[in-house]
Amino acid sequence: MNTIWNENTKRWVGIILPLVLALISALVVSRFAASADFHEKTITALDDKKATVLELTAASTAASAAITLLPGDTATPIAEKLADMSTYFLVVLCAIYVEKYLVTVTGYASFVILIPIACVLYSAGTAIAKDAWKKLARKFALFAIAIVLVIPASVKVSDLIEHTYQSSIRNTVDAAKEATKDIQNSSDGQQDSDSSDNSGVLSGIISGIKNGVSDITDKVENVINQFIEVLAVMLVTSCVIPILVLVFFFWLAKSMLGMEPVSYTHLRAH
Repeated sequence: MNTIWNENTKRWVGIILPLVLALISALVVSRFAASADFHEKTITALDDKKATVLELTAASTAASAAITLLPGDTATPIAEKLADMSTYFLVVLCAIYVEKYLVTVTGYASFVILIPIACVLYSAGTAIAKDAWKKLARKFALFAIAIVLVIPASVKVSDLIEHTYQSSIRNTVDAAKEATKDIQNSSDGQQDSDSSDNSGVLSGIISGIKNGVSDITDKVENVINQFIEVLAVMLVTSCVIPILVLVFFFWLAKSMLGMEPVSYTHLRAH
């Protein structure tokens, strides 16, 4: 008699407790998980990264515009390359914005939708004795936890990588600004020389300016190499790492629970 009573008690606990957890998740936990204050550190880190990308974009755009002022078409391919850099940095910026808004949206989706669904499925599976429903409930719960943790975890990993390259990023911006300033000074000098070229007195200065163009071009090419390195770091930290972290969470969950895919026919069979 006691055994039957204990089994019934466990069964009712397995039915009622998940429903209570579903209500707590949707009405209480979701308020914190979807709050910007709760994710303040993550959002601040993303804002800092956004500021860095905007600065890099502005530096590459300014350098590209300045290169077009150089005489001749020698530096045109370099200007086009720098313009392409701005496009790639825009991709990184979009990824940062997506992460920033998803960090609160995923919290809402997980604790208002996915976890309550998982709890209801588990309760129903316990009530009608369908283990397949319980497995599906665990999958919903793990997926909810994974998408909540993926952005904070990826931002943390990204910060560790970007901290190593912080000096390189700063040097790239400074080098681009210096190259832009040199190009503008060279262009101003060439325009001043051209205005006095009718007397032929400053023809030697013009020749010197043209010879200096190659030195500026070499400097800009070095800046491009630095931009490529920084861009690679930004693409990895903003686009690749979040995907890898999500894949890692799914792999870890599958390894720990040893869950297999549950098909619709399998659900009906059980």
